[in-house]
Amino acid sequence: MKCLGFKNSNIYVADRGIVKTSLKIKDTKISEINEHLSNEELLELKDDLIVLPGFVDKHTHGANSSDFMNPTRKDIENILSAVVKEGTTSLLATTMTQSKEKISESLENIASYIKENPKGVEILGIHLEGPFISPKHAGAQPLAHIIPCDAKAFQYFNDKALGNIKQVTIAYEESGLELTKALKESGITISLGHTDCSYEQAKEAISMGATSISHMFNAMRGLHHREAGTVGAGLAFDELNCELICDLIHVTTPVVRLLYKIKGSKGISLVTDAMEAKWMPDGMYQLGGQTVYVKRAEARLKDGTLAGSTLKMNEAVYNFMKATDCTLTEAVDMATINPAKCLHVEDRKGSIKVDKDADFVVVDKNMKVYMTICRGEIIYSNL
Repeated sequence: MKCLGFKNSNIYVADRGIVKTSLKIKDTKISEINEHLSNEELLELKDDLIVLPGFVDKHTHGANSSDFMNPTRKDIENILSAVVKEGTTSLLATTMTQSKEKISESLENIASYIKENPKGVEILGIHLEGPFISPKHAGAQPLAHIIPCDAKAFQYFNDKALGNIKQVTIAYEESGLELTKALKESGITISLGHTDCSYEQAKEAISMGATSISHMFNAMRGLHHREAGTVGAGLAFDELNCELICDLIHVTTPVVRLLYKIKGSKGISLVTDAMEAKWMPDGMYQLGGQTVYVKRAEARLKDGTLAGSTLKMNEAVYNFMKATDCTLTEAVDMATINPAKCLHVEDRKGSIKVDKDADFVVVDKNMKVYMTICRGEIIYSNL
């Protein structure tokens, strides 16, 4: 169903904050923002609701009993039909360490969907998380399929993906120089993650073009007073934008507060790193061929290792606000414009501004989602 816009509603407008105004949509774009617009067909929302930019989740594996590693269109549709209910309007379909054949099947499937570009949640591209990671910090990634960084192997994968890989998580210390050069030349976001990088190695990676850290604090060399490690580099360098899984399970509240104090609202991107159990009841699920046990929203392997999350994007925003006492707009920026900038799509995603895509989520102050609009289409409504 088409949405023509909003009138006399609370809208988070870029460079203005949350203001009472009106907004008009033409086709898939925002065509006008003006408090004097009057049109009976524009939606007028209650005073307790706010129109925000749609959330951009650049690190998510699945939901609704489906995973992006599953090579079927139905699995993609299952995931997108679920995440729209949490206000996500665009994302990176994230793969994980597996055999060359299984990764290739997944990439071909996702690329085919992107080429068709149907209505609804937009897949901006692919986040290749593995296989170029460290065995020391594998987390829930299968050890058997981890390989050193390899520019030729990456090119093979990107060919399978029809050039749609937009972010790659790497362990730079695993022979990452040539791969980093190749990614930089292709304009692909280089994210340090699942890595044993020393501070100096991370510094070198930044000089070569690394701009992101995958799920900060998790699956990486930690901070030590005599060797600052990957975590220390993430905190010290403004060039690195830190992904954060803000379920308060992966990272505790005091550490979330510390990250916010050091990096500020511009240095963090909220992600879910969600797996297929999101939007599903507790039980047994799969991640990369491994059984995952979900209990009270925690997803773990049999040995207790955290295996992705069941976090929703609106929950991440709410959790961050409560953990840090930051403003609503600061927390929203971490789920919208910050990831959009990381992926170089801020010209059309991540904020409410004329000529940008008409991607919105309507929420209350507790981040409950009432409506999600993707490129001018109402895809979900609970009004």
